[in-house]
Amino acid sequence: MLNAAQERAVNHLSGPCLVIAGAGSGKTRVITHKIARLLKAGYAPGEIAAITFTNKAAAEMRERARDLLADRRAARELVISTFHALGVRMLREDGSALGLKEQFSILDSDDVASLLREAGGTTDAKLARAWQWRISQWKSALLDPETAARTAQNSDDVQAAHVWARYAEQLAAYQAVDFDDLMVLPLRLLQQHPEARARWRARLRYLLVDEYQDTSDAQYQLLRLLAGDEGRFTAVGDDDQSIYGWRGATLDNLRQLPNDYPRLEVIKLEQNYRSTTAILRAANAVIAANPKIYPKRLWSEHGEGDAVEVREADSDEDEAERIVAKVQALRGGRGAKLADIAVLYRANHQSRPIEQALRRANIAYVVSGGQSFFDRAEIKDVCAYLRLLANPDDDPAFLRAVTTPKRGIGAATLKSLGAFASQWKVSLFDALFRDAMPAAVGQRQADALREFARLMHDIEWRSRTEPAGELLRSLLAAVGYEAHLREASDNEREAAQRWSNVNDFCDWIGRKAEEDKRDLKRMAQMVALITQLSERGEQADAVTLSTLHAAKGLEWPHVWLAGCEDGMLPFYTDERPLTDSGLEEERRLMYVGVTRARRTLTLSHCRKRRAHARNARACTPSRFLADLRAELPKTDGRASALARLAALRGRLGAADATEAGSAAADAAGTAAS
Repeated sequence: MLNAAQERAVNHLSGPCLVIAGAGSGKTRVITHKIARLLKAGYAPGEIAAITFTNKAAAEMRERARDLLADRRAARELVISTFHALGVRMLREDGSALGLKEQFSILDSDDVASLLREAGGTTDAKLARAWQWRISQWKSALLDPETAARTAQNSDDVQAAHVWARYAEQLAAYQAVDFDDLMVLPLRLLQQHPEARARWRARLRYLLVDEYQDTSDAQYQLLRLLAGDEGRFTAVGDDDQSIYGWRGATLDNLRQLPNDYPRLEVIKLEQNYRSTTAILRAANAVIAANPKIYPKRLWSEHGEGDAVEVREADSDEDEAERIVAKVQALRGGRGAKLADIAVLYRANHQSRPIEQALRRANIAYVVSGGQSFFDRAEIKDVCAYLRLLANPDDDPAFLRAVTTPKRGIGAATLKSLGAFASQWKVSLFDALFRDAMPAAVGQRQADALREFARLMHDIEWRSRTEPAGELLRSLLAAVGYEAHLREASDNEREAAQRWSNVNDFCDWIGRKAEEDKRDLKRMAQMVALITQLSERGEQADAVTLSTLHAAKGLEWPHVWLAGCEDGMLPFYTDERPLTDSGLEEERRLMYVGVTRARRTLTLSHCRKRRAHARNARACTPSRFLADLRAELPKTDGRASALARLAALRGRLGAADATEAGSAAADAAGTAAS
């Protein structure tokens, strides 16, 4: 059953539509019902594209559409994807117009940083990351290396622009693109090639854009080129939840939309289906001080609910103990599951004392948005060799393996090899065995490439008889991977930790292969599945610890928002002072945190906080707390005392915890660390 505003949004098909969807107002429901309405109006499933920002959001939308539509085939044919996945699709089909072969490689962040170090002639990983960040900003602003160099404001930008020019040559040589290119290149395709633009407009006749407030300039221009002057789109977003300005998102897109589309229909969704009235009063109070593009006020029919609480702690350790007490009280007094509870904070380092307190109390937890083991650069390096072992035609795996560690094979050689492989219509690895290959790349480079090929063939042959774990270690010894880590790392301690991760991975492969009676090649074929299984482990009953940015789009019955202090939330430092626009975005971030809560919300601040390894410093309560102070009750000393008593009981009870519960907590803590 849709409410009146949702009905209007779903049934408006006569022109461009902007849906201002407040937190918890049912925007995904509107999008999926509008898909059904478009199908009823005569659109073919493949002509409807629903575009969002994350794979998780796209999967949820696809599942909701499948549940809503009676025709399963129609649901399968819908185009539901992220902006970047749509970009990949466009480049796979039409990238040849821009000089890309169909099977171009997509580089991850670590690959990019490695190439930038090479392009800049440095081993300084921090400097390479700074270049990477600046180049990403320039690409989002639709600049090119020449324009960036010409308009550079300081010597650091001049240097970054020159490195970008060399990096762009490397990408062309590798037939590769980075994450930002997946937006920039499709936009260039539609701008420069009218026939491609007409073809994609005819194919995607109606667009639904989720989280519109998070779009960058490039994404907005791509939307305009696909939607045409008629504006065959519905954009769904909320100016109060725009928290990604640091990565190129701009609220100017919301301001510009009515100028570019004068017939734009604006519909507000203000009824919240998630939170209690007490929580929404706090949310409305927090965001009230921000200037409004489309003013709105959230309301709910869920009733008043529990009062929002503000707790003052002596220190971050005391704050963590209070969080444990709250978790114990929610479990004992309300029968809440651990998975019903989330602790949110501004910065990753704030989780340390909270994790320690939860582990002492034998409370299982997971860190949302934390780095997966398989996402570490050193594990990706090893997995590249395994992927190539499993599938010699995997060009991205070949590129990573053949250049890590370095073996005298640079961008020019790979460019020549890529051209040779394209000419013969074979993979890069297969091209190494063609008689004409040395003439294409040079004899010395050909010798190095074929030495690499012999190594991979030797490992493949040995995998039939040798234990998987031992063989993987033999492979890493043969390529000198430990020495490579020492050369590539900033310090000895980092190199040792990364090598320890590799050893853990080899141990795991060895144990798993022995248990399942698989050789190394068959284990290599399982790597993708292993990753999925590891991610599935996050569904256990455990408290969620998450940064505010990672919590966007999620919700829990019970939320504790920690570290509500000036300097933390809003975040600023002497080196990074708070600007007016920065303060507005920090206030929106606080608003996002508050609106994650469904039934109870607790906010805390400390008198003193220890930052990293430094001494404790005095703290001031966040100015955002003052904004909602009138909506909060007086502090209840008795409730605080009861919470402390619950914590004491929890710690005493922990001594009698079951072995399984203790193991679960240890496993969760180890994963988070």
